[in-house]
Amino acid sequence: MRIWVSRPEPGAARTAKRLEGLGHAVLVAPVLRIAPTGMPVPEGPFDGLILTSGNAVAATDGLPRDLSVFAVGTRTAERARRAGFSRVHCAEGHAGDLAALVAVTLQPGSRLLHAAGEDRKAEPAVSLAAAGFSVTIWSAYAARAAATLPEAAARALRAGTELGGALHFSRRSARVAAELCREAGLAGAFRALKHYCLSPDVEAGLAEFGVAAHFVAMRPSEDALLAGLPPPDRPAPPLGEEA
Repeated sequence: MRIWVSRPEPGAARTAKRLEGLGHAVLVAPVLRIAPTGMPVPEGPFDGLILTSGNAVAATDGLPRDLSVFAVGTRTAERARRAGFSRVHCAEGHAGDLAALVAVTLQPGSRLLHAAGEDRKAEPAVSLAAAGFSVTIWSAYAARAAATLPEAAARALRAGTELGGALHFSRRSARVAAELCREAGLAGAFRALKHYCLSPDVEAGLAEFGVAAHFVAMRPSEDALLAGLPPPDRPAPPLGEEA
């Protein structure tokens, strides 16, 4: 089974490398492109920086490197450290975990800057505000949708048997992939794929188009998502040999 990775770069290439290492065939065809918004950093000072995605790290050049960073998961934490932040706290991959981590590290009343995407969820800001923290939202980056379905994905879907599954890492990318396939007249081919989703929220992006998920990860991590994949296809042994 060849697997379509539609998430934006640089995550798509990283995921493809992991899939190939596991023995899977991969089609990298992102339907979103990450771009900075150019919005200036809000006036501080701040007691902490919240990162719910590693995509925000590139926009943080003007922030002090000794600022306490609260990253949603290990991948985002690694990117923050590579960017020079020296005080990085790492949650377990979920917005609720992130809010709890801030609450046990900083005092209520602390000022927090959430470097987020334009398309963002209410958490963890809502929980933190309810706990007495001051949260400033900064739209540091945006995920821009492709105008049309990537040609590589269109060719594979038209071939019928070439593509067997798709990985979905965000509700937005799942929704955009479904919409672009519909616009390309390939909604049926897209629906026939086995769809693997990072979380129930991601699954909801497919449900909007009547597409059923084959697998939904119990925890929103790439490890949990890849664990749901079937073993890679094996070539048939030559005649006369046992498998």
